Amino acid sequence: MKYSLNIPEKGALDFLSLGAMVHRLDPGIIPFRKANECRIHVSGGEFNVAANLADCFGLSAGIATAMVEYPVGDLVAERVKAMGVKPFYKCFKHDGVTGPNIATVYSDRGQGVRGPVVFYNRSNEAAARLKPGDFDWKATFAGGVRWFHSGGIFAALSETTAEVIIEGMEAAKARGAVVSFDLNYREKLWNISGGHTRALEVIGRIVKNVDVLVGNEEDLQKGLGIFGPEVAAKSKLDPSAFCGMIDRVVERHPQIKIVATTLREVHSTNRHSWSAVAWIDGKTYVAPTCELDVLDRVGGGDGFDAGFFFGLLTGELPEEAVKLGWAHGALLTTFPGDTTMATAEQVRAFAKGSSARIQR
Repeated sequence: MKYSLNIPEKGALDFLSLGAMVHRLDPGIIPFRKANECRIHVSGGEFNVAANLADCFGLSAGIATAMVEYPVGDLVAERVKAMGVKPFYKCFKHDGVTGPNIATVYSDRGQGVRGPVVFYNRSNEAAARLKPGDFDWKATFAGGVRWFHSGGIFAALSETTAEVIIEGMEAAKARGAVVSFDLNYREKLWNISGGHTRALEVIGRIVKNVDVLVGNEEDLQKGLGIFGPEVAAKSKLDPSAFCGMIDRVVERHPQIKIVATTLREVHSTNRHSWSAVAWIDGKTYVAPTCELDVLDRVGGGDGFDAGFFFGLLTGELPEEAVKLGWAHGALLTTFPGDTTMATAEQVRAFAKGSSARIQR
């Protein structure tokens, strides 16, 4: 199907993300204050989308990011390679004591009525040092890139990271690539880099370059400063509040062709109701609602992005693209870690309504 996005048909890369890599320490259901062991997950809001597209959906995907020459960097680079993502690194040397570092995210999963807890150590983070000129966009785009993506987490890291996003987006637009941005508004991060006032100014400048915007009702309000509708949604699964804001989003940013988000009602840490909605070329499409038995909720939204973008990149009907995003995001919550372990066949089957019966 042809969208008004005008996605290039060919390119050496189907998809390129720009963002920060992190490593997440996960003690499972044990709170950190009582933990004695952790699993290590390599992650990053922007990287996760590229990794999912490469590993699950078989697209050619890359990540432009900071890399640090020390053992944690080696661990991250190994995982990038294992997921089939092509790296474009700005390398930094570690001083052996203070950094710069690849950020650490601490995240226990919670259980039942006890919610997950997330906190960070982003002190002296290498990705926060990234600035315009650190990436050779001309060389990166030389073979063609069909889709360029970044997000609000990376934008919030420092005064220079947003400028790198704008530089990359402008380079992508000049070469005909579609540009997407996941608002991913994280108040904790913006509070240490200028607060809400700066967030509105920075995100407003970024979104001027964006064709496809991902963000829920709260993201749109806090990240873009767009007022919510007068009538509140009946539940977290009700898309009316989100849909009621689209006209205001497009009025302010008329170049935007698509706005999408997941819809999630949290009944307990391990039981969620899950759906998704997208506004595509003036029409609204809503995914089915399913009940999730959640193992690890981190990365579900990035899972939606990947499946949805895959559908758009491969010319699926709009309703099918939304279902692919919904299905992949749902499946991702059944795996440990932030990136996919699903197959494209599993995603398509779930999108068509398959059950969890044993496969023999």
